[in-house]
Amino acid sequence: MKFNTKLIAQNAIIACIYTVFTLAIAPLAYSEIQFRLSEIIVFLAFYNKKYIPGLVIGCFIANIPSTLGWFDMVFGTFSTLLVCIAMYKMKNKYLAAFVGALITGVIIGFELHLAFGFPFIINAVYVWIGELAVLLIGAVLFETLSKNRKFMDYITK
Repeated sequence: MKFNTKLIAQNAIIACIYTVFTLAIAPLAYSEIQFRLSEIIVFLAFYNKKYIPGLVIGCFIANIPSTLGWFDMVFGTFSTLLVCIAMYKMKNKYLAAFVGALITGVIIGFELHLAFGFPFIINAVYVWIGELAVLLIGAVLFETLSKNRKFMDYITK
């Protein structure tokens, strides 16, 4: 993948959108039950891997003010990276949503277990449910957007 000014700018915008969407609903975006609307845009990675850097950087920046500090910056960012890679490899949006939620549930569930000592399985399930809900919304939204030829031409090229 060749980086140019346009691609860097696109990824910077994606990172900003991810960060703003996370911070806008901060009480729901952090801790045991997470409902990050910003995760909807990880579906950009489903269509084109060139957006993965912006999504990962956005997640990292959004996790800086988290009450979990470096835990979230490391585990959350790693989780988003794996979810984006999985999204790109998948061929079905709904299966990608399920797998993405599973990855997030396991990694963030483990993070919360380490940080707070909460039971891993309970954390993993709570996070998985919240993430699955958001990613299913994203799958439906991107399914609708995929019918727009101009939108698809823009994100796939």
